Amino acid sequence: MGERITTVDRDGLTFDVRDEGPIGGEIVVLLHGFPQDSRSWEGVAPILHDAGYRTIAPDQRGCSPRARPRRRRDYRIPQITEDAVALIEAVGAGSRVHLVGHDWGSVIAWSVAARRPDLVQSLTAVSVPHPAAFLRAFVTSTQLLRSWYMLLFQFPWIPEFLLSNERIANSVLRGSGQPRAAAARDAARLADRSAVRGGVNWYRAMLWTDPKATLDPVTVPTLMVWSDRDIAVGPAGVDATPHYVSGPYRSETLAGVSHWIPDEVPDELARLVVEHATANS
Repeated sequence: MGERITTVDRDGLTFDVRDEGPIGGEIVVLLHGFPQDSRSWEGVAPILHDAGYRTIAPDQRGCSPRARPRRRRDYRIPQITEDAVALIEAVGAGSRVHLVGHDWGSVIAWSVAARRPDLVQSLTAVSVPHPAAFLRAFVTSTQLLRSWYMLLFQFPWIPEFLLSNERIANSVLRGSGQPRAAAARDAARLADRSAVRGGVNWYRAMLWTDPKATLDPVTVPTLMVWSDRDIAVGPAGVDATPHYVSGPYRSETLAGVSHWIPDEVPDELARLVVEHATANS
């Protein structure tokens, strides 16, 4: 608990980590999504630090330069879940952490909370609902249409070719509602084609993941944060999420906000995380 960490090793991979805030504070682990990295929490983390929390934000598998295996199967949800577990065990010193995830980071946060509740004090899922509820939404709503890009990502080379073009990537991100500075930041990172491949492989590995691996209920105190201008995730999965949470559950919908909640309204998200973490400390 008294030492900063900059990397975590697991299964031959090395993950870069941002360890910031009061060294003795309760730990909040922040898991980013695609196509972002740990910098997506730059607006949220300082507010958590001011509230007394220490933040641990890794660059996840496919994002960290020394953690980019080439095989699709290496990006299955159970594998990435174990990456997060290794991180928590490395920094938690036997204590449970407050776990926050956005986008794909939310998927992994749900998985960690379901499989290893002994490591999680509270869960805050941002934008993406429980995976089983999300899958259910594919057949009960327009979610399949919203997720059209997942099919595109199954094709070889095409996503890498398109998204490594900084102008195209920036245009796509801006069109989805991401603020200008954040879109420029993330589009510049995608100019490295291996970074695109690493992120897209999360989607490609969905075909290698047993759907039953996503059905486990969550027992820890859970906060679901969604925004009503999210073009990628509709309300159906969010509405179905309480069916998969047996612990205390709360849902918040942010009006007029896009999918990119940590970038667009970091103050509001940080306030909700602090409230939830404080109530479950």
